[in-house]
Amino acid sequence: MSYDVATLRAHFPSLTSGIAHFDGPGGTQTPREVGAAVAATLTGPLSNRGTGGLSERNADAAVAAFRAAYADFLGVPAEGVVHGRSATALTYDVSRALAKRWAPGDEIVVSRLDHDANVRPWTQAAEAVGATVRWIDFDPATSEVDPASVAAAITPRTRLVAVTAASNLLGTKPPVRAIADAAHAVGALVYVDGVHYAAHEFVDVPALGADLFVCSPYKFLGPHCGVLGAAPAVLEEIRPDKLLPSTDAVPERFEFGTLPYEILAGATAAVDFLAGIAPGGATSRRDRLATAFAAIDVHETRLRAVLEGGLAALPVVVHSRAAERTPTLLLSLPGRRAWDAYVFLAGREILAPAGSFYAYEPFRRLALDDPHGLRLGLAPYTDESDVERVLTGLRDFFS
Repeated sequence: MSYDVATLRAHFPSLTSGIAHFDGPGGTQTPREVGAAVAATLTGPLSNRGTGGLSERNADAAVAAFRAAYADFLGVPAEGVVHGRSATALTYDVSRALAKRWAPGDEIVVSRLDHDANVRPWTQAAEAVGATVRWIDFDPATSEVDPASVAAAITPRTRLVAVTAASNLLGTKPPVRAIADAAHAVGALVYVDGVHYAAHEFVDVPALGADLFVCSPYKFLGPHCGVLGAAPAVLEEIRPDKLLPSTDAVPERFEFGTLPYEILAGATAAVDFLAGIAPGGATSRRDRLATAFAAIDVHETRLRAVLEGGLAALPVVVHSRAAERTPTLLLSLPGRRAWDAYVFLAGREILAPAGSFYAYEPFRRLALDDPHGLRLGLAPYTDESDVERVLTGLRDFFS
């Protein structure tokens, strides 16, 4: 069974607007099924969690379904799935809790390839306790991680390595498993930002070597929230500050206040929708997700090749050059401003944002003349007409 993008697009009411969306790295459009799940849960009956009335049981069921869905999505036990307001908020919470163990002389490793949400929480936490920050670098010419900088950054004093699984700016997929193995060899924890990665790749947290992995459902067709996945034994060793009456059980000890049950239901529906894309007869939800992401990868890779072929004939510089990367391209436009191209394309209902996209360190490392880059991101619902529209729009911008 082939990937049917037209049938897929019919599930997205927003696509009837006529906008060609290349802004998926900042957040995807949402299928009807996800919105329906949010509405159905929110309109209830719904109360705080419990086992007495139907409204209490509905809340409890939403939490259980969410944990089961993201256990399948991430390849971790349901008891290792934590909900958060956002990936940024989860990372700040975990960094503060882990920093209680750090002291002067300890070293924390971060990456110049990362979104600032996987840099600043760690550098700030390290500074607060007097720990040293060391950096993994990348080569701006290739957008590949520098292996020598990995070897130099990780030492016997390393306590934690924070690294992205895929750059939201350049699409680069660094060698996470090799980095994790080096970190584990010195007894360090590995925290992986999978926000961009999980939108394009089948996630297997243990295979990546991640001790803690964070992602954001709104980057893969769901509502705005964050999800952290880990082995429950890893979570047991982390002691966040919490209210005295609240449970200390894992994973609930990391979830502060009443959970947004309707958002959990929408996030669960996003996983089910993705699993439903799967061609063939896979049975378990995790197997269906693996098949679906393989099909999505073929579709997005084919469109990326068409897009790159068209860009090769235009006066642009494509900075996304890594051998292993997602279908996300960062462009600069010598002699022109990326912001002007964004505005021009928006006038044609083509959404290709310009900026640095909170990827402060990699954008600074590229040292572009322009304060913005133009980012083109493909999503499961992108089709060939979208790609032709953005290429035509850019040709007209330069004419």
